[in-house]
Amino acid sequence: MIVINSNQRRPLLISTVFLLFCICFFFWPLKAPNNQTSITTLSHESLLNHPNLPDPAKPPAWQDTKRVKAAFVILTRNSELDALRKTIQQLEARFNHKFNYPYVFLNDVEFSPEFKDLTSGLTNAETHYGIIPKEHWSYPDWIDVEKADRLREKMGKDGVIYGDNLSYRHMCRFESGFFYKHPLMADYEYYWRVEPSVEFSCDLDYDPFLYMKENNKKYGWTISLIEFESTIPTLWNTVKAFIKEHPHLIPKNNLIDFISNDGGRNYNLCHFWSNFEIADLKFLRSPEYTAFFDYLDKSGGFFYERWGDAPVHSIAVGLFLNKSEVHFFNDVGYRHDPFMHCPVARELQKKCHCNAEDNFGK
Repeated sequence: MIVINSNQRRPLLISTVFLLFCICFFFWPLKAPNNQTSITTLSHESLLNHPNLPDPAKPPAWQDTKRVKAAFVILTRNSELDALRKTIQQLEARFNHKFNYPYVFLNDVEFSPEFKDLTSGLTNAETHYGIIPKEHWSYPDWIDVEKADRLREKMGKDGVIYGDNLSYRHMCRFESGFFYKHPLMADYEYYWRVEPSVEFSCDLDYDPFLYMKENNKKYGWTISLIEFESTIPTLWNTVKAFIKEHPHLIPKNNLIDFISNDGGRNYNLCHFWSNFEIADLKFLRSPEYTAFFDYLDKSGGFFYERWGDAPVHSIAVGLFLNKSEVHFFNDVGYRHDPFMHCPVARELQKKCHCNAEDNFGK
């Protein structure tokens, strides 16, 4: 849960105002069928072949035994058990009791017997529990620890959200460059990131993993917003340095116009809210993304500043993917306080219990 103090209200207000630009700018090129149809007013025609509105004359999708090598990935702590049980219960009710995809739980310490017992009891799917390797949850050798500690303390005093939180930095670095390298992830091709306390409010009657694979989608999202600039003051300069040194890794047909309004000179702070994402692991394991993450990691920004995995993933999507490879999961009713995505199309609303009037960015 995000807790906002008085020093953080002003950047949050600025972020909220600028969000309208971010949404309008990004939704149109990715999803609108034509210049007159916006993402929040999908026409009847655009819903005719929607995967979550199947032909009632055909067998339901879950009766097809075809499955993708995919899993839910949950980074969590033992102390978050109660919040996570509610989330899993909703995810099972809305989707997974029909498709039975496995869960991978990751923690920097051993999961308790109670945690394993009470989470596995909520699903008929396989559950796997892993410990994060120390080298993925600690200062790397090239970090000046005294400098990092000093800068972290200053960010806290300056009121930067999570500015003085070391564990949060480990989390962002891990989600940016290591979770997909965990041994428990080795056999999977796709992942769906889930966090404790998030809520799912719409039935999914199709397999989003299979949809991603069959339609060559590499990254899927529900909410986009903007980053607190105070957390990433040098991130974009570092990205530009990477581009200059590795121009051969950047395809011409990409989404740079999502992350920059001036052809790459500046970062507009737009990003996918990565607490929900469904993606192709080949993208994160690619030579391009690997070189990108390693370059960012060696710069020290995850610790000297407070670079989040959301802008890191989003900038990578903008640099390396094209419009056809990115998918907006408009049919996924999703809430992570304080924001929620709720489908506004009446046809999709029939599968939901959320209020479309509360949809973030409507």
